[in-house]
Amino acid sequence: MEEVDVEPTTTPIPGVDSNRKHLGFVWGPGDILVYETIYKASGLSTGGCPFVHEVRKDEDICSPILRKLFNESHHIFVGLQGIRDDLPSKNKKTQFVSISKNYRSVIRACMEELQQVAGKVSILLAVELIWNLCEVLFIDAAPAGSLLLHLLDWVRLHKADVDEKARDVLQSESPTEHQAYWDVVISYVLQGRMDEARQVLMKQAALQPAARGMFKLLDNLLIKMPIFNPSGAQTLTEFDVKWRHWHEEVDRCLQDQSFASNPHLEVICKILVGDEDVLLEHKELLSTWYHFLVTRLLFSHPIVKPTELHYYAQSSMHMFLDTRSVPEPLDSILLAAFEFDIHQVIKDCSIALNNWWFVAHLTDLMDHCKLLQSHNLHFGSNLREFLLLEYASGLFTHHSLWQLAVDYFDHCPEFGRVYLELQIERVPLDTERKALKVLRICEQRQMTEQGMWASQSLSHTVNQMYRRSFSPPFSILWVYFSLSASPRFLQDYCANGAFSDLDLIDNLGSAMLLSDRLTFLGKYREFHRLYGEKCFSDAAKLLLSLMTAKIAPRTFWMTLLTDALPLLEQKEVIFSADQTHELMFCLEDLTSGNCLPKPDRDIDTTKIEILRLALARNLAKAIVKEGTVEV
Repeated sequence: MEEVDVEPTTTPIPGVDSNRKHLGFVWGPGDILVYETIYKASGLSTGGCPFVHEVRKDEDICSPILRKLFNESHHIFVGLQGIRDDLPSKNKKTQFVSISKNYRSVIRACMEELQQVAGKVSILLAVELIWNLCEVLFIDAAPAGSLLLHLLDWVRLHKADVDEKARDVLQSESPTEHQAYWDVVISYVLQGRMDEARQVLMKQAALQPAARGMFKLLDNLLIKMPIFNPSGAQTLTEFDVKWRHWHEEVDRCLQDQSFASNPHLEVICKILVGDEDVLLEHKELLSTWYHFLVTRLLFSHPIVKPTELHYYAQSSMHMFLDTRSVPEPLDSILLAAFEFDIHQVIKDCSIALNNWWFVAHLTDLMDHCKLLQSHNLHFGSNLREFLLLEYASGLFTHHSLWQLAVDYFDHCPEFGRVYLELQIERVPLDTERKALKVLRICEQRQMTEQGMWASQSLSHTVNQMYRRSFSPPFSILWVYFSLSASPRFLQDYCANGAFSDLDLIDNLGSAMLLSDRLTFLGKYREFHRLYGEKCFSDAAKLLLSLMTAKIAPRTFWMTLLTDALPLLEQKEVIFSADQTHELMFCLEDLTSGNCLPKPDRDIDTTKIEILRLALARNLAKAIVKEGTVEV
């Protein structure tokens, strides 16, 4: 159970006054822990061992299909963080809209795989519905004229059952006699899909020669209905004038009772004129108040402005919903979006949805679009970072998704580093592969303390194996040494002048070939063994090869050159003239142009001068011994 830095909330349970039961709640990543306490008259009882109950589990984390959602959206998130701030606003808007659509495509792909799990599908449908509306209103920010077109696409995308119904009708033996025939025609009209409505109507017109003129009149009205073209030369004012003329023509047909003899055609004409009573009579086909809203705008206010949406949205919801019914959470969220209250959308979604994925990614995108007020929360973080931290903390509870969380923490400038340091220590190092990943994460981010923790955990495991006379697999040693242990051993050597855990190093065997770091560590240990056995010539060759072959880390070169000093000062010439020249080149390469690695920049210049002097003396002795002078 995780420790908390504040007293848990307690809720009294009615009971005996002398022994009142309380419940304490502790939020954990992905669940809620509830524990029972006993409150006596003298105060909170410390005796006993109350039960701890896990009352909620984030099942989404465990769903294989939703894990696909988390993985795919992670790539989109990382790409979004890379958009440069200095790009022109127009270019960035295009990128943001594209990223928003990528997020929605991932949601849709998961919905297709979840068709058998109705509950999950309904949640994802709601999530995409909200995201799509936010894309239209906030990210794309469509102006008057274009706004209605986007809203029509939004409704059509989320009300696609008419196409399935139309297939059933048209594939039947007698489409015009199918019970859903007129429902299909009217549904197409309600969605502004006039071409499809006309095609279905033609089948009825062909069977009624006497009413052909009536069908032709309605067909003309459907053809002539003006649709705004954002890329065309027509201005919004010109479109408005044209639309009003068309609307008046439809109204005249109603006044003239041109369709009085055919109730179905008359209903369609009344819909075209925007008769709200007739629209409400078709609630079953519209199914939702926001579909009713868009249809109402299509036939009454096609050039609605964004600032006017909230009025029509509120009135449409009140008109459509039963006065006795309470709006669902989805209704409130969509209404907040139509009111352009993005903070309320995020707040309501945080309460209504069962995980942080949606609000974290939507808020991040909105923040990049500069659509969120830059207010801080009470603990100093902003809304974007708070939600990303919550989402990433939840990912860390999963055995594989925890890796995704690292990138989310990386992009939280205030507290991301702190959260990562705390969470990384909770990852169970139960496999070699996981240990490798943890150590690499720590090394890349220079998380020294956490890296030491991980290496110590692995060191303990490996040592336990040796104590039990087991031979640990090469892969364990590779993980342990290559990312943490080898630097630690080298640091210990620099500090103490000796290696620790020599039994592990001496038993590397062929495992040293798996990593450059292991190779260096093994060869460096071999140098010390040769030196200890007074095999000075072999030790010198090995020491020089570690630098010239670039096996040794550059940060360790000064240590190697210092190790060469005793060999240079031997009475017998150990390093040849060529080898001495190589050592001189390595020293100059390390010190020239301030190229000395940061840890060695403060080395006393006296040590460098001692090395140069020792090298010069050895070169002279080697030349004399070899009896030749190289020009």
